[in-house]
Formats: sequence, C-alpha cells, structure tokens
Amino acid sequence: MAVKNAYNIAVVGATGAVGTKILETLEKTEFPVNELKVLASKRSAGKTVQFANNDYVIEEATPESFSGVDIALFSAGGSVSKALAHEAVQRGAVVVDNTSAFRMAENVPLVVPEVNEQDIESHQGIIANPNCSTIQMVAALKPIKDAFGLSRIIVSTYQAVSGAGDQAIAELEEQTAQHLNGDAMEANILPVKSEAKHYPIAFNALPQIDVFSEGGYTLEEWKMINESKKILHDEDLSVAATCVRLPVFTSHAESVYIEIDKDNVRVEDFWKVLETAPGVILEDRPAEQVYPTPLSSADKDEVFVGRVRRDPDKSNGFHLWIVSDNLVKGAALNTVQIAHSLVKNNWL
Repeated sequence: MAVKNAYNIAVVGATGAVGTKILETLEKTEFPVNELKVLASKRSAGKTVQFANNDYVIEEATPESFSGVDIALFSAGGSVSKALAHEAVQRGAVVVDNTSAFRMAENVPLVVPEVNEQDIESHQGIIANPNCSTIQMVAALKPIKDAFGLSRIIVSTYQAVSGAGDQAIAELEEQTAQHLNGDAMEANILPVKSEAKHYPIAFNALPQIDVFSEGGYTLEEWKMINESKKILHDEDLSVAATCVRLPVFTSHAESVYIEIDKDNVRVEDFWKVLETAPGVILEDRPAEQVYPTPLSSADKDEVFVGRVRRDPDKSNGFHLWIVSDNLVKGAALNTVQIAHSLVKNNWL
C-alpha cells in the first residue's frame, strides 16, 4: 500500500469506557485521521460524540460500515469482534482488536509496541491488543528479560473496577453511598455479571476476575499466563497469576515476583535498566516513600515501577510493584500506538 497522509478510521464501541478513551487518544496523539466513523450498537445509533471539536453521529456497526475504512479499532466486546472483524478485513481494513477474541490465534500478532512492535509486520488483517494487566507487566519486564534473562513470573494483581466497564464503576459508586448511609449494598455486576453470584466490591476485595477455568484459575489469570509467553516469545517461561478486583476506579497495580538467569545482579542494576526502558517510569525511593499508586498513575500514558527488591532467600529472585492506567496504556493508548506503528512503518 502506498504511503498516505491521512487515513479513514472506524472506532467500534465508541460509547464505551475504552472507546471514549480511544477517541481522546487519537486526538491527543495527533493521529492522521482523514474520515472518522464512530460505530456502536443499534441502541446508541443517532447519538453524537465529539472528536477534534466536531460532532460525529454514531452509526450502528454492520459489515457495510467498514467500506473505505483503512484501520478499524475495535472495543465493543468479544462477540462483536468475532462477528465483524473479519468482515472489516474483507472490505480492506486492518483491525486492531481490544478484546480477547483473537489474542491467542496463531496468525494474529499480540502486540505491545514497546515490547514486540516488529510482530505487527506479519499481520494478516487483525492485530490483537493484549489484556490490560498483561500489557503493563510485559512492558516493565521485557527490558529486564533482555538484560538479565527471565525464567519465572508470579504476579498478584490489584485491579480497578473500570476494567469491568461503566456498570461496574456505577456499582462501586452506588455501593459506597449505600454503605456510608447504613444501607445494604446491592451487587449485580461483580465479580462477573453473567455468573449466578455477585458480591459487593465497595470496601471489599474479590479474588475472581472473569469465570473460573482449568486448574482453578480464572480466564483473566490464564490470559496473563498465556499472553505473556506469546508477547515475550518464550513458551518455556514459567508464569502464574492471581487476579483480584479492588474498590479502585482507575489503574491496575501488580505485585510481581520474578526469577532471572544472571547472578550477582543488584537492585541498582534493575534501576538502570528501568530508567531507560521505553514507556516506563521508575518511581522507587523507599526512604522518601516514593512509589507508584493507582491515583498517581491515573490518566497517564506510562507504566510506573517501584518497590524493586531482591528476594531475601533467592539470590536471583526480585520483587517489583507495577502500576498503570488500565484504560490508557492498558487499552486505548496501546491500541492507538499499534495504529501509529502500522502507519509509520507502512505495514497496512
């Protein structure tokens, strides 16, 4: 494809939490948009959204919506992606999909641009955006793997409710008010809306994100396990995850234990690597109580790392604390970065 100055873009799921952020990020990063289509479900059709000081009427997403589209950014749920992504490709669009629909498909690159941008070149029409909790972890660990080797990851996540969508955000707000007013908290969304049981998230911690699957792990945990291996191109890497939902609105935090291959590595060596890692900011001054938090990381583009420590019993074991905005780098920004890579490298 010849290099163009501007591109026809479709955003699918434009009214959702991530879709809204994608539109903001396209504008913020000055993506070269020629024509923009904002697509959503039938019930949202006819409403308007704003982009670059112009109002755009939302259209219902159908196969015909993608005629003339160069890049389609999907964030409307896995069922929508499965129904429409290939339709978009058949009409000439390259799809960047923000759901789990295609992440583990063999012919679909799973990409964090700071980690494995080159994988985009081999796409066959669809590129997958990884799970939000995976993105921030591999962004921080890839430079460490390159410098010191990496054999094992054990991660416990502390994930914001925004990762479960707008309804989960509203439920946390409502439950907080109910509890503070002395009323019973009503739970209808978390941990999983489709499940039989629901638990309050306000003033609570739920050790279940997505449904339970093989070995007692949830699908969210399996996503982190399998996606990390694919992105880092290392099927022998040992990965285990425990994913927990907390009453936090924005930004996921992770406690990560790793084992590296090199000996005699110091915390200071980790700092040097992380200080120059693309898309990563080191905030690690424990004597001054400096470390990243969900609040301090909200609405920011980067992945923040702190609390780097050597394990007291394992000389090649280290602990890290990794925090990032799950709607920004964990979703919208990474999606738009992939689109920028497609354009920059003429990989459409």
